[in-house]
Amino acid sequence: MSTPIRANSILPATREDIELHTADGLTLVGELAVPADRPPVATLVCLHPLPTHGGMMDSHVFRKAAWRLPALAGVAVLRFNTRGTGSVRGTSEGAFDSAVGERFDVAAAIEYAEFAELPNLWLLGWSFGTDLALKHGCDPAVTGAILLSPPLRFSEPADLAVWARSGKPVTALVPEHDDYLQPPAAAERFAAIPQATVIGVDGAKHLWVGDAETVLDEVVRIVAPDVPTPLPRTWDGPMESGDASAYADRTVAAFADVPPPEGL
Repeated sequence: MSTPIRANSILPATREDIELHTADGLTLVGELAVPADRPPVATLVCLHPLPTHGGMMDSHVFRKAAWRLPALAGVAVLRFNTRGTGSVRGTSEGAFDSAVGERFDVAAAIEYAEFAELPNLWLLGWSFGTDLALKHGCDPAVTGAILLSPPLRFSEPADLAVWARSGKPVTALVPEHDDYLQPPAAAERFAAIPQATVIGVDGAKHLWVGDAETVLDEVVRIVAPDVPTPLPRTWDGPMESGDASAYADRTVAAFADVPPPEGL
């Protein structure tokens, strides 16, 4: 009997708590979820929203990606807490560094994925995580980047230029009602990366509440184009239920007190 896939549904996968070790001596906590019954066809390295405003490896879109995509799409999902960030998994060492020291965190995640021989690495950034991807993620091991609600608050023109020169694919999913950068302005800003694609999502907001399925469908279309989309909304096999109550008071990615970099 098919069971509807709900917000707290956990589909089968092989899940492992992991630790990342940065070049500046910190240990970061995370999780790797891979398909239980086949090799992954692609890998998402998730870079979460602003930790000073509730962002973490369990921010809801990433949590749902890890709980669903290994089974539904054969995609591996690597999530981790950047320096100083905590969740149920634990708290990573260090302190938030406004997208500066986090360059070591991004590098450690990519390095872990390489050593684990995970295929077809894609960065999946959300809000602050999009700035980390743009500033620090254009690595030879990375296939491309998918940016959810990119505010372009910490990224500088030089960062966009690096991606432009690389030729690596960049897709920005921009909510129609985003609080920081809406589709028309995003199209102008991302024109600096000729190969970038900006997809406006009608009716969506910065936090993607109620639109996680739309996001996951778009992500799979990009990283695993042979997988049919939209993804199934029901599941015929075993399914567990996760407890997200620990995050009932956590918001994500507010920037009211974060000044933009000079010149942006």
